Amino acid sequence: MLKRWDNLPEYMRTDAVRPYYDGLKKKTIGLILKRWFDFSVAVLMMIILMPAMIGIAIGIGIDSKGGVFFLQERVTQYGRRFKILKFRTMIANNEKKGNPVTVQGDLRITKIGKILRKYRLDELPQLINIILGDMSFCGTRPEIPCFVQAYSQEMMATLLLPAGVTSEASIQYKDEERLLKSTRNVKDVYINKILPEKMKYNLESLKNYSFIKEIGIMIRTILAVIR
Repeated sequence: MLKRWDNLPEYMRTDAVRPYYDGLKKKTIGLILKRWFDFSVAVLMMIILMPAMIGIAIGIGIDSKGGVFFLQERVTQYGRRFKILKFRTMIANNEKKGNPVTVQGDLRITKIGKILRKYRLDELPQLINIILGDMSFCGTRPEIPCFVQAYSQEMMATLLLPAGVTSEASIQYKDEERLLKSTRNVKDVYINKILPEKMKYNLESLKNYSFIKEIGIMIRTILAVIR
């Protein structure tokens, strides 16, 4: 459910965000279905995938020193900050040893991490984020705070709904790490070039929000990973 317009953070109550808000307000039933689907399916998947997740956790512990999980502060609905949960795919304390954006061939990625990232298995713990309501299966990928600070007023509309595990932008930019591989200033290129392009897809999905379309995006994501 959406908050009342007057209860949104002040920086979101702009003319650029209002059309997206009004459009979503008319789709209350779809948003209720979205949350019901997220919670029930995430709980079911946690139960089914628990043995596999335990196996992955053991493999990470054997492969390299450090914790099993990677936690990082991200931004979700209404600008709220939360800790995104992933399986660790890089060396411990990797954020102190490189860019906040990962590129293809990044030397910080561990052996098992390469496999987990290739098939997006590192994102399985985000089922917990979905159950807690921090995330949804489908929606704009949550960015770190410094990237959100670079959002335009219109981009702030993506914060009307919870951040997602996948999206149309995620499918279109599934090779993002490869695109950034030969870039010297990764952070600047991401903020000034890749982020605006991804946001075009995110804003279009928000403008034409449909629960059924989101199911389709989830299916296409699975097929893209398999391919």
